[in-house]
Amino acid sequence: MMKKMNIPTSKTSLVLFLCQIISALDVPLDSKLLEELSQPPTITQQSPKDYIVDPRENIVIQCEAKGKPPPSFSWTRNGTHFDIDKDSQVTMKPNSGTLVINIMNGGKAEAYEGVYQCTARNERGAAVSNNIMIRPSRSPLWTKEKLEPNHVREGDSLVLHCRPPVGLPPPIIFWMDNAFQRLPQSERVSQGLNGDLYFSNVQPEDTREDYICYARFNHTQTIQQKQPISVKVYSTKPVTERQPVLLTPTGSTSTKVELRGNVLLLECIAAGLPTPVIRWIKEGGELPANRTFFENFKKTLKIIDVSEADSGNYKCIARNTLGSVYHVISVTVKAAPYWITAPRNLVLSPGEDGTLICRANGNPKPSISWLANGVPIAIAPEDPSRKVDGDTIIFSHVQERSSAVYQCNASNEYGYLLANAFVNVLAEPPRILTPANKLYQVIADSPALLDCAYFGSPKPEIEWFKGVKGSILRGNEYVFHDNGTLEIPVAQKNSAGTYTCVARNELGKIQNEVHLEIKDPTMIIKQPEYKVIQRYGHASFECIIKHDSTLLPTVTWLKDNEELPDDERFLVGKDNLTIMNVTDKDDGTYTCVVNTTLDSVSASAVLTVVAAPPTPAIIYARPNPPFDLELTGQLERSITLSWIPGDENNSPITNFIIEYEDALHEPGVWHYQTEVPGTQTTVKLKLSPYVNYSFRVIAVNKIGRSQPSEPSDQYLTKSASPDENPANVQGIGSEPDNLVITWEPLKGFQSNGPGLQYKVSWRQKDVDDEWTSVIVANVSKYIVSGTPTFVPYEIKVQALNDLGYAPEPSEVIGHSGEDLPMVAPGNVQVHVINSTLAKVHWDPVPLKTVRGHLQGYKVYYWKVQSLSRRSRRHVEKKILTFRGNKTFGMLPGLEPYSSYKLNVRVVNGKGEGPASPDKVFNTPEGVPSSPSFLKITNPTLDSLTLEWGSPTHPNGVLTSYTLKFQPINNTHELGPLVEIRIPANESSLILKNLNYSTRYKFYFNAQTSVGSGSQITEEAVTIMDEAGILRPAVGAGKVQPLYPRIRNVTTAAAETYANISWEYEGPDHANFYVEYGVAGSKEDWKKEIVNGSRSFFVLKGLTPGTAYKVRVGAEGLSGFRSSEDVFETGPAMASRQVDIATQGWFIGLMCAVALLILILLIVCFIRRNKGGKYPVKEKEDAHADPEIQPMKEDDGTFGEYSDAEDHKPLKKGSRTPSDRTVKKEDSDDSLVDYGEGVNGQFNEDGSFIGQYSGKKEKEPAEGNESSEAPSPVNAMNSFV
Repeated sequence: MMKKMNIPTSKTSLVLFLCQIISALDVPLDSKLLEELSQPPTITQQSPKDYIVDPRENIVIQCEAKGKPPPSFSWTRNGTHFDIDKDSQVTMKPNSGTLVINIMNGGKAEAYEGVYQCTARNERGAAVSNNIMIRPSRSPLWTKEKLEPNHVREGDSLVLHCRPPVGLPPPIIFWMDNAFQRLPQSERVSQGLNGDLYFSNVQPEDTREDYICYARFNHTQTIQQKQPISVKVYSTKPVTERQPVLLTPTGSTSTKVELRGNVLLLECIAAGLPTPVIRWIKEGGELPANRTFFENFKKTLKIIDVSEADSGNYKCIARNTLGSVYHVISVTVKAAPYWITAPRNLVLSPGEDGTLICRANGNPKPSISWLANGVPIAIAPEDPSRKVDGDTIIFSHVQERSSAVYQCNASNEYGYLLANAFVNVLAEPPRILTPANKLYQVIADSPALLDCAYFGSPKPEIEWFKGVKGSILRGNEYVFHDNGTLEIPVAQKNSAGTYTCVARNELGKIQNEVHLEIKDPTMIIKQPEYKVIQRYGHASFECIIKHDSTLLPTVTWLKDNEELPDDERFLVGKDNLTIMNVTDKDDGTYTCVVNTTLDSVSASAVLTVVAAPPTPAIIYARPNPPFDLELTGQLERSITLSWIPGDENNSPITNFIIEYEDALHEPGVWHYQTEVPGTQTTVKLKLSPYVNYSFRVIAVNKIGRSQPSEPSDQYLTKSASPDENPANVQGIGSEPDNLVITWEPLKGFQSNGPGLQYKVSWRQKDVDDEWTSVIVANVSKYIVSGTPTFVPYEIKVQALNDLGYAPEPSEVIGHSGEDLPMVAPGNVQVHVINSTLAKVHWDPVPLKTVRGHLQGYKVYYWKVQSLSRRSRRHVEKKILTFRGNKTFGMLPGLEPYSSYKLNVRVVNGKGEGPASPDKVFNTPEGVPSSPSFLKITNPTLDSLTLEWGSPTHPNGVLTSYTLKFQPINNTHELGPLVEIRIPANESSLILKNLNYSTRYKFYFNAQTSVGSGSQITEEAVTIMDEAGILRPAVGAGKVQPLYPRIRNVTTAAAETYANISWEYEGPDHANFYVEYGVAGSKEDWKKEIVNGSRSFFVLKGLTPGTAYKVRVGAEGLSGFRSSEDVFETGPAMASRQVDIATQGWFIGLMCAVALLILILLIVCFIRRNKGGKYPVKEKEDAHADPEIQPMKEDDGTFGEYSDAEDHKPLKKGSRTPSDRTVKKEDSDDSLVDYGEGVNGQFNEDGSFIGQYSGKKEKEPAEGNESSEAPSPVNAMNSFV
């Protein structure tokens, strides 16, 4: 008896509903089906929530969406409707919601600052984008201030304040001198997170007058310079040592709040003499492994990807010889909302139920709100099928009007998440997506899976039938899968046949037939056997197989699971393997592998090679192991090893092999180190750092190798930084939005020290971008997510350990992940050349739509029907691949007088793009094949009856048959030739008025309007008269030939070879030969002897696309030969043709040359037209004052400093040095190394305004103050 549970009435329906297993419709990814189904809008692309734009460039706010019918778009700005038609500066892209705000033609970016939201709407609902906050970037000028020199006593601490202007986004800070050289930093002198320069203690060498703080604003590509700061250090003897004092942060405790997933940066900088050393700990726990990094000489603690578990107290301790000081930072990790379960689209049938679930987490816990078609659900039009329960919307008995797009908003004080999910209610009759009449082939006693992919709404019911009028399939011998597939777990011979899949729902019914063939399994009926063969003998292995007659097996022999050696001693026959003159190296396991398209079997046997019984002689043996190993001359990178050899055992020692063991990294594993001649017993060995070495020695003579010696003493080398970087660095995306960087990790002994890690760096190629770097553990892969699809990246991987970095690694080029091509080739045209050959042309797709490495184009073509028989057949698609950026190709081997279809697709490393529309073309008539048979029956004294069958391949409309015949006398001489034309609708003929007891030869062929086809020949004899010796036996249906003959010569031609076969009637043991030559040529026939009495032969070395004549003869039969046959070899493969003009690398090279010439012309033009002189050397000589002086506006010379000139931009002519260069000092860390030459100048407020992006900057109007720097700086773009 079931126990009854009481559930409160108010919750009963909800609990019951959630306990149900609800299966929403699964829409197959069939392109044709997806195009036909209605679908609410879906936002596919949008700009980031916080979108900082360049105020000098057009603003592009992205909003792309898909739907059926295509959606329309509208925008709101700051919560109200944004009418773009009323603003001439704003346009919307066609068939898109993307806005383009024209700033470059007079618009002001500040006027368009605000919060934007896009709505995509069609008849089935409305989807909305995130709130996109548009803010123009700002790079204000430095506030003018008078800086007093800093006089500091030696050993005291000092802080030089930067205080950069507040920009959007915040600037990047760095310190340099007047010569644009980076100021050296160390444990004593370093830059803080706020940009200030901290001195734990000053030294006399710190005295200088050009401490300059620079602020780089990336978005506006400008660099601002603070006025130089002077520091003068004076000495007092003796210098007093001081215990540590924290410069930042102040006090003993502080707090910090960071968001989940961000990078946590904590900083402690201390003063003191000697310079304090910083150490970090987490109270009550450990610093997280693999996510903790120390920067700025361990003054900064960096924890990446923080989570709530990283909350706690972090203590930094500054210590020197006089004492220590500490500071505790209390870290609290909060979290903006993040998804636990984001709502997913629902596709339902009328009357079905479903749920939308929206679950998010955060700290504090986010609130959940719902919208319907962009309107809060509380004020949205009511839907009786909808019920909202917190983070869940429950749908019951939906109807087509229930289709809508729902938005879930999860928000807290740190951010929000917005997700669109649609409910699409569809009513669709059943459709079967599996191709009709698909053929499945399986091996007997194996599982068979017959597909029936389907779609319909409501979900159709699937039934299977066998045969035309079979009953529905049921029972344990079948398995019916939910996706419509019928599984026969054990397919037997009687399982073969036609199966019908029927899909039905309340809106209709559809069926589809597939065919199943059962093949016999492949078996090895005689397996190779174990062999023991004496040296230099012969070994033979048999492998006799049995297989299905319709499958073509291939037999492969392996030795020790690898390919046979390339040695002429190995002879592979049809069903055996023979090894001649076996040697010791032929020892091993030999395997016979038989493969067909459906199965594979194998069998193995072992060959053991032994020596012949030896005659009594001297006993030779392997040497005894060396002994008494000794290590001397121990150095960091080398050591000397010596030993005493063991007994040679009557065979001189040829060499010694030295092996080593690394007890630190791979204990118990011995590696090859080197080898020396047998006369040497001492060797100097090269060593690697951080390896605990042991050595052993092995002696070798002609007989073999000795046992290893006893290991030497151990020797541990000192640690060092790595000598080398990982090899085989590659960057290949596995998904369209990532870059997978892989490398071969260093082996243990290559690490040179403890703490082996890798610094992985990458940046997008040909984009003015900084290197992004991470330090990872000793792994071999790092995945960069969120990359654009298929763009080149510069990549480098550098090894490091606790002692330092390996040398700077070389850069390699990789690509982010490929995606399937977006478009199909267009303008597909077909030119029919003849009845068996056509040429197809197409326009190449734009390279940017390939989204990957262009591998070529694939042409799919198939015969639809024969134009002569008008009967369709099973469609067998053929595929031709044309490598590279080809735009045409040849289609060989077409059947004459037939209708074909084709389409073209572009191919990249990810796969194939969409197919072009099918193109239909017809081949013209050709000549027919030979009649299917010719029989001669009912012989009389003066007549013969001829019967024939129509050609198997008429290749057009038959117009007539031609019969030629002539008598043959006893010496095989031919008589006069008689020709008869016969109507095409006849199939027999009685020849009368023939000579009695006479042999005749007949030639018979068919004709179309194009010409005559191949002929078939026969010979027969009329019967003797009453006085003769014999008549044919009564009832002998067919006349037997009186003389040997060769007939039915057939050919099967490929590109460079042809298979010739024939039928022979006559005495046994005839020796055949094949003669051939170019059709229509007067050259002598070429002759090939046939091996044995076979009735086939393969002609090799033929020329592609050439017509040949061939005939077969028999030796010793009065030179008797067959009639001639003509065949044509296939054309050369189209994919071998390469046109350099269409190759991607050639086009790219030509474009690069053209671009370089254009740049040189522009540079020459600018140099000819720019004026003014401002030599840097003259400036330095004329002004000892480190503060940059303003220029006079009339002649470009330096004037006196004046406050009235503040914020006034320089004239163009007075800003450019005459030689456009600044002398580069000896230091390698100079701004001269970071751009196209330092063309920079200084404004009177100290801002640096040279170009560094290649963009042409508009000159501001004279006298107008601006919060923006006048122009960007090229020289410092890649600095910092």
